[in-house]
Amino acid sequence: MIRVDDDTRAHIDAAISSSLARLAARTQTRGESAQALVAAIERAAAGGKRLRPALVVMSFDALGGDRAAVPALWQVAAAFELLHTAFVVHDDVIDRDTARRGVPNVGGEFRTRAERSGADRASSAIVGDAAAILAGDLLLHEVSRLIATADLGTRERATVLDILDEAVLVSAVGELADVENAAGSDVPDETILLGAAHDKTAVYSFRAPLQAGAALAGASAADQAALAAASAQLGLAFQLVDDLIGTFGTRAQAGRSPGADLREGKRTPLIAFARATQAWPEVSSALAVAHTGPIAVRRAQRELTASGARTRMVDLITDTLDEAHHQAAALPPGARELLDTIAVAIRKRIP
Repeated sequence: MIRVDDDTRAHIDAAISSSLARLAARTQTRGESAQALVAAIERAAAGGKRLRPALVVMSFDALGGDRAAVPALWQVAAAFELLHTAFVVHDDVIDRDTARRGVPNVGGEFRTRAERSGADRASSAIVGDAAAILAGDLLLHEVSRLIATADLGTRERATVLDILDEAVLVSAVGELADVENAAGSDVPDETILLGAAHDKTAVYSFRAPLQAGAALAGASAADQAALAAASAQLGLAFQLVDDLIGTFGTRAQAGRSPGADLREGKRTPLIAFARATQAWPEVSSALAVAHTGPIAVRRAQRELTASGARTRMVDLITDTLDEAHHQAAALPPGARELLDTIAVAIRKRIP
């Protein structure tokens, strides 16, 4: 989505590797299970687009930061990537997923490990879930440790910790709302679903890393406030596009089978938009059987499109990106250009 130059990527990866190497070294005397857990964490954190740490660095640069003067930049950037990894690991437990992008995740690895040691299926599932929860816990602690030990002034450290604190809280609340919305007997109001979409992704993926970079660059309070407002809109648009990809995207876009959100019965704003139309009976009937296979998924996709919900979703994404542009008007030129670049990248992801 956002291109990261080789030098920036190398610095980010080095900071992440250093953090995980420290964790691995501490488990050398803790037994084979502990070492296997850290190895699984390392695999979970490997690769990826490095979007969130890249946003820390790009915001820092756009607001006049001097990389040479703030070596802690890379440690803070790494913290936001490990925060993402922690949430992904925990999210897989919530969604009962044992694989990610076609390979076993932390929970999947430890299920197999338990089965090989003779555990039955139920016991292996317990072991897998426990390993994933504990891996996420270790990562969350490592995120806080990275920021707490970064070479920052007292004020800058407090600011970044406050940003992290808000991101963790809002994301947890948003994830819980998402789960509760899916469990209810009826589709919640679109306002509720939009709130959950914002909270579970927008803050930790966009607002927090962009704010952190701005804080490290010494941006003014006014610029930080404008950046926070604009980046929250970008984060919401990003999640809404993700919802479209989960419903209409290709395997290459989604990283899993097309229409996965339909098969899993996820309640997204797209579904709420369809519920508000006269076509809801047809849409609801199609959604009820979408879990049965590809033909049923394609039928649900057609009904959602015919209802006008897909068009309304695209219109909302456009309006949200326009609002982000408006919120960014008071920022310095470099920051405005960065946010516009992000907006263009988000728009290009629309399936």
